[in-house]
Parts: sequence; C-alpha cells; structure tokens
Amino acid sequence: MNSANRFDIITIFPDYLAPLKLSLIGKAEAAGIIEIGIHDLREQTSDLHGSVDDTPYGGGAGMVMSPEPWGKAIDSVIELAPDELHELIVLTPAGEKLTQEMASELTKSRHLIFACGRYEGIDIRVSDFYASEKNFKVREISIGDYVLGGGEVATLVIMEAIIRLLPGVIGNPASLDEESHTLKSTRGALVEYPSYTKPQEWRGLSVPNVLLSGNHGEIAKWRMQQALIRTKKLAD
Repeated sequence: MNSANRFDIITIFPDYLAPLKLSLIGKAEAAGIIEIGIHDLREQTSDLHGSVDDTPYGGGAGMVMSPEPWGKAIDSVIELAPDELHELIVLTPAGEKLTQEMASELTKSRHLIFACGRYEGIDIRVSDFYASEKNFKVREISIGDYVLGGGEVATLVIMEAIIRLLPGVIGNPASLDEESHTLKSTRGALVEYPSYTKPQEWRGLSVPNVLLSGNHGEIAKWRMQQALIRTKKLAD
C-alpha cells in the first residue's frame, strides 16, 4: 500500500489547479509525501460538445451538472487507490464550514476526491449514490458564506489547509503549534499574536520592548495577551 496521501480533483478547468505545483504543495508532491491527480470531467462525456450540464427539473434559472459524467469520473479515480477508504468532498456553499479542526481531521483521510461543481451545482444523486457505497464517505464543504464561480478555488484552499499539516511538509513542525486557530487557551482556540522582525524601528514604529528583553516567560505571557485581544476583537 502506498504511504502517500492521495488527492484527486475532478473539474472542467484542469488548468485552474496549476498552483498545486507551487510552494509547499509542489514540494510535498515532489518529495512523495502526497500524490495529486487532476482529471478533466469532459473526458467522461460521449457527445461532440462534451456537455456536462442540463436544465433543472422543476424549472428555474441556470444549469445543473449531469450525474453520468460525474459517476464515470469518480469511478475512474477510485481505481487509483482501490484499497483505501474514499472520501468525496463536494464543494458547495450549502456545505459545512471549513475550520482548522476539520483540516486536521482530513489529514487522516488517505484518499480525498474533490468534486469541483459549476453552474447551479451537481445533481444531488451523485452525492446520494456514493454515500451509500461501501468504503465511501461523502462530505459537503464550504469555505465561507459567499458564492464562487466554481469549486476550484475552494479546493485549493482546503488542500493547502490539509497538506501543510501533514508530517514532513512544514520545515519546522513546531511553527504549527502557535498558529491562528491552533493556539489554545482556557477560552478556546485563538488567532495568532502579532509578529515582528528586523529592523527594530520602521517608519516611526518600534518593536515592543518585551520582545527584545530575552525573558521568554514574559514574551510568552505577552503573546498570549495579544492573541486574546485579537480574538476578542474579531468576536465583537
């Protein structure tokens, strides 16, 4: 069994996912920590125009993505990790909100399949069918209370949130412990404290003296206070 986490993305715009070759994700793939497959949904169509959508039953504006191309596409990527539990991620504004806790949870999934919907979404029978299949889990996820043109941007966000948490991806794993939404207090998860670097003075603004003191206890206390202040400001 391959030790790498596998990510398969199904989309009608494969070039949209080009950023996955860059930065941490690109390095993680090159190092064999992850495997990424990008699949063109239109390759699963049979008509001359590569149609992937049709008018909605019951009427209404817009078009709905047809189930048959999706079924063929998902079936084909299942074969790329046949021994794993498959988790289908359907990107939709109607899904559960992405959180840091969810990203951490998804690192445990060995095979994630991202369905990048467009138009008015994907025929719901695709989700219903695979939710009933053995060795399959379906999860609808949103990255916020707004609507995008498609699921590709959301897929990039979710994949980066997951992959950077995998062992070996971040050069210094300790840096993950003090990030926003990972830093904890008795009041729950906090956003990160403010950061400073050289020079000590910049455009009339100075680095707080406590950070220059070398007193690690006081620095830790200051950082926690700042994280609490920032978290409260967001909540107000």
